[in-house]
Amino acid sequence: MKRCLIIAGGTYAPIGEVGKDDFVIACDRGCLYAEREGITPDLIIGDFDSYSGDLPAGIPVERLPVEKDDTDTIHAVKYAISQGFDQLRLCCALGGSLDHLLANLQTLHFAASAGLRATAGDERTEILTLTPGTYTIPERKGWYLSVFALTDELAGLTIRGAKYTLTDAVMSSGFPLGVSNEFQGDAEISFRSGVAAVILCKREA
Repeated sequence: MKRCLIIAGGTYAPIGEVGKDDFVIACDRGCLYAEREGITPDLIIGDFDSYSGDLPAGIPVERLPVEKDDTDTIHAVKYAISQGFDQLRLCCALGGSLDHLLANLQTLHFAASAGLRATAGDERTEILTLTPGTYTIPERKGWYLSVFALTDELAGLTIRGAKYTLTDAVMSSGFPLGVSNEFQGDAEISFRSGVAAVILCKREA
């Protein structure tokens, strides 16, 4: 499977392991984060309204206009889709202002709807975007498990291996039914239609 790792310009968080076959895109301030982590991106994309340093030599750069419909990050996602990547990982995409956080959630939805296994996370949060099917979420002790509908609804939603279970339910995007569940071993989540966000959050000490 081909994975594209996009370093966005949100709040900095450790990026984690970068595989030798990963294709890395740094978006705007993400150039600074890549440099901090000692990561050499394969492509740099941005309008450079939040980064004004010197760009590393020898790396392709796609400069975007400041006034545009796409964020730098979703432009990078569109590039990943066009190149046939199977997996997408957004780094440094959480925290910061609420509007950009919501934009990045919608970006994950966009990527998942295009067929990519799209994730984002930092040290305390992991977001998985899922399309219809059955998934096993390995237990994380000390973490909450939440399920949200990114589309209008999730049909046929079944949750097992958690404190609060569901069987063949319909979850609406307008009501937070699936928030702050608790693992009871590995969790299994399945649904027939829609796009889901599974959000894992580390409990406060």
